[in-house]
Amino acid sequence: MSREHPVIAITGSSGAGTTTVRRAFERMFSRKGIKAAFVDGDAFHRYSREDLARIFRDEPERKNELSHFAVEANLLDRLERLFAEYGEHGTGTYRHYIHAEDKRMLEAGYRVGTFTEWHSLPTGTDLLFYEGLHGGLVSSQHDLAQHVDLLIGVTPTVNLEWIQKIDRDINMRGHSHEAVVDTILGRMQDYVRYIVPQFSRTHINFQRVPTVDTSNPFEPQAIPSDAESLVVIRFRDRDSADFPYLLTMLSGAFMTRPSTLVVPGAQMPLAIELILEPQIEALLAQRRFR
Repeated sequence: MSREHPVIAITGSSGAGTTTVRRAFERMFSRKGIKAAFVDGDAFHRYSREDLARIFRDEPERKNELSHFAVEANLLDRLERLFAEYGEHGTGTYRHYIHAEDKRMLEAGYRVGTFTEWHSLPTGTDLLFYEGLHGGLVSSQHDLAQHVDLLIGVTPTVNLEWIQKIDRDINMRGHSHEAVVDTILGRMQDYVRYIVPQFSRTHINFQRVPTVDTSNPFEPQAIPSDAESLVVIRFRDRDSADFPYLLTMLSGAFMTRPSTLVVPGAQMPLAIELILEPQIEALLAQRRFR
């Protein structure tokens, strides 16, 4: 962890909704004049889409072993070095992974499932912002969580997470329903081993809970709307939140435990900003060099 160069990580599974939280951070950074270095966790996958297809063709028994959740399928040593280097010096290297929705990168000549070249992070940034699968990972070989000053978990109930992933991968990335379901099933062991434990290390978790029937997430269906969901917000340190203020500012909010706040789904963006803006200000106030 670093006082001079804070590292913020948003961690969540594929389809969890981490992008919603990232956008809330972007609005806060813009409003407060904070210059952030943004890093996408997908950029630290070890293999391109073509590489994986070739490996699975030649060695089909490795298909489950190399899910994107798995340690072996990612350059986690390089990601950990980035966190450590940024925390120490405010520097590091990163790249981008190209998704089907990255229109500008595609127009620049990149292909879906490939990577850009490695680049140095921008200079003079106030903090590093990571969004991806492994921001709070601890394994026998890696300890990324130790380098993170503010670790946020985005973890909807698992059925909702799968509904969101299926919808995104079909409608935005062109995959078939059967292929997405196969991916979910193939990643299950790695999901339990590497993704879920991170949510016990987070400083704050945002868990979206549907209030409509999602009993069969593999049946094609609409994603529950904000009005059809609640958000359970758990604080590791209950003293880090001003609960009376939050209950006043967030219409319909209530508490279920001393460290747990529940808000209507439509209040989630506001809740993120009300909760996290003071946390970011505190991190930046601790910097010795401004």
